[in-house]
Formats: sequence, structure tokens, C-alpha cells
Amino acid sequence: MTTKIRTLFKNRYFNLGLSSLIYILMVIWIGNYWLLLGLAVIFDFYITRKVNWTFWKKRGQKRTVLIEWVDAIVFAVIAALLIRMFLIEAYTIPTSSMEKTLMVGDYLFVSKVSYGPKMPNTPISFPFVHNTLPFSKKAKSYVEWPRWPYKRLAGLGSIKRNDVVVFNFPEGDTVVLQDPNSSYYTLARFYGRDYLWQNFDIVYRPVDKRDNYIKRCVAIPGDTVRVVHGQLYVNGKEQVKIGERQYNYRIITNGGTINPKRFEELGIAKADQNYNPAESEYIIPLTEGMLDRIKDYGNIVKIERMENTDSTRMWQMIFPHNPSYPWTEDNFGPLWIPSKGATVGLNLDNLPLYERIIDVYENNDLAVRNGAIYINGKPSNSYTFKMDYYFMMGDNRHNSADSRFWGFVPEDHVVGKGSFIWLSLDKDRHFPFNIRWKRIFSGIH
Repeated sequence: MTTKIRTLFKNRYFNLGLSSLIYILMVIWIGNYWLLLGLAVIFDFYITRKVNWTFWKKRGQKRTVLIEWVDAIVFAVIAALLIRMFLIEAYTIPTSSMEKTLMVGDYLFVSKVSYGPKMPNTPISFPFVHNTLPFSKKAKSYVEWPRWPYKRLAGLGSIKRNDVVVFNFPEGDTVVLQDPNSSYYTLARFYGRDYLWQNFDIVYRPVDKRDNYIKRCVAIPGDTVRVVHGQLYVNGKEQVKIGERQYNYRIITNGGTINPKRFEELGIAKADQNYNPAESEYIIPLTEGMLDRIKDYGNIVKIERMENTDSTRMWQMIFPHNPSYPWTEDNFGPLWIPSKGATVGLNLDNLPLYERIIDVYENNDLAVRNGAIYINGKPSNSYTFKMDYYFMMGDNRHNSADSRFWGFVPEDHVVGKGSFIWLSLDKDRHFPFNIRWKRIFSGIH
């Protein structure tokens, strides 16, 4: 039986038929039927052999170890690129915004077929890097032209509430290279655009080359979100308990410190152990389970959950960045999430909520003149959305730069769904004790 299978796979016409079938199915999935011209290449590769497609070796040449290595590397690179583009991609968690659901040092796979893989906006780029060439902080890893419009292939489903989603940072279209982790727009509100452009290197990035973020999708198109005293409400109902949400707590001791081993048992990183000896005060992020355990410590005098109530000064930080909306991360909204095809009435009061969608994400010419709103040169008192939008929040509610700070996530920014953790390393410990064995191959919920 094995001999027959080997003989079958050596048959040129069998390989032609199998490769052509797989290729045709891919073309149907992609939806660009001009790609069917590629069947001529497949036919030539297996049958006519007019072109030497494996140009690194001569036809009839004896296979050497070097040639076999080159064959293997070429195949591996092509296979990895296709898997990365259409199926799954590896990511790492660099910040604590999703703790304790996802932890700093988690390495995970993100499924692109869950919502359908997104075709690249910049098809010509250096493989296996995101937006900057290796060993460089400024050199782009992609060519600006050609640029393809947004297109998403069919997937296994759509985004559901409470999915853990990877997406391109919506405010990452413009980046200050000397401070890439900060939003350009936040910096501009504090320092002014002219100051930034005169003193720093600033670049524009297309959608697929903007930095990747991972958060929980707490609201889908058509939902209304509100945060009251730190508690999230979706469509008037308290968010279901999912994942490991945590908040910052102020902990007052009787003058002594908490044993570091206690923090280690609770899984609190050293970077989160903020202690003020003058006040015998800790500021620490805790989940409900951690809070219940720390209450039993004998030297604890008082524990209170922190809440930002300074609404008058937060508008520059909190979406929609307008003093008419004095929201904070703990008291936010209500805010309606736009859906494709829905129409909203526009006026100067609610324009701050949707102006970035109209102007930037959906590429219209938006202007306000003499108290009237103009879209593409025409006076407008309503707008119909072209895309679906989502509201993302981190499970680490007081340490997450999320939709409360920069607003909606457009559908064309969605990359994929967090699938499972394949490795987890604790940066506070040394190998092999830094391996979090219990998290390896665990699902993401």
C-alpha cells in the first residue's frame, strides 16, 4: 500500500490534478478569478516544463545536501507565509492590559480564520516582520505602492461579545518614532502638532502595518456601553463575569510591609507592587479572588478600590476628547456602537463621537463651517456608516489603553481571535523556573 501511494505521488498528472484543485479552491476563497491564470504555471511546472521554476538548481542535476537544504528552506518559507496570512499567527503579550486573563510573557496563536483572514493592504513587504525592518527603528518593512483596498475572506464566524481579539491600533496611523508606544493624537493634544512635527520623526502607517493590540471585545455593532463606578454595562445589563478582570486597589497596612512571598503566591509581578512607605500604602491590581485572599492578611488595615472621579481634567485623555464629554475610565458613556448601514442624526453635540469614523476610517471630507456640518462638500444632518465597529477593553481595567481612551475599532482593523497560549515565561524569574507550565497550551477565554 505504501509503495502504491509513493508511486501515485510521483505521477505528474496526479500532482497536477491535486495542486490545481487546491489552487482553484484558494482562488474561489480569495474571490479574485484573475488568479486562475496561475494554473498555467502549475501546468508548466508539472507537465510542459518550459520554465525552470526552481531556478536555484539545474534540471537533471544530482541532488546534493545543499540543494536539499535550499529546497526545504524555500518550501518552509512559502508554507509559513501562507499559514501566517490565512490561518494562524504567533503573538506575544508585552503589557499587562489583559492580566490576569493574559499575562506579560504569554506567547499565543491568533486564529485568522475565526473571522476570516484579511488580505494585506501592503502586499509587498519584508517577510515575518511587522512595520520596521530588523535591526532598525525607522526603516519601513513595506513598500507604499501598490496598496490594496480592504478585503476580508470568508471565515468561520463573526466577532462575539467577550471574544479576545487582536486588531491594528486605530490611532496608529500616525506615529512619533521616538515614542512609538504613545498615541500621536494624545501627544498632539498636550504638546501641539507643530511642536511634534518640528522636533520628532513622524511617519504614517497603512492599516495592516499599525501596531497590534489585544483586548476583549465588550460590545459589538448596535450595542450601547456605559461604565459606572468601574462596572461595565452593555445595553443596560452588567457585563457577565468572564476572564480575570482586575482593578487597582489602595491597601493600607499597620506600618509593616507585605511579605514578597505573598505577592509571589498571588501572582503579582514586581512591577505591580507599588509601595509608598511614608503612607504605609500599596497600589496593587487585584482580581476578585486575589482580593479575597489578601483581606485575610493580618497587617492589612484598609482596602479600597480606586476610582477616577476627576472628570474635568480627563477629556484630553478619554474619548471623544471633548470637554462636552467629561468622562473618565471609571465613569464613561453611554456610547452607542455604530453598525454598517445604520444612520445617525448629526449635530454639533454628537459630532465628536463620530467625526473620526466619518473623516478618517471611512475616508470622507468632513468640515464644520458657520455652525453647519459638511460631508464631501454637502451640508449634512445625518450619516450612514459603511463599516461595523467594536468597543474593546482590557481585563486589567485600570491599566489598559483601550476604547475608553481612543474610541471605536473599525472592522477593517480586526486581525483575528486569540486562540491558545503555547508558551508562557515569567520575566521576574530565571530559566527554567520562569516557565509557567500550567499556562502552556491553555485556551483563551
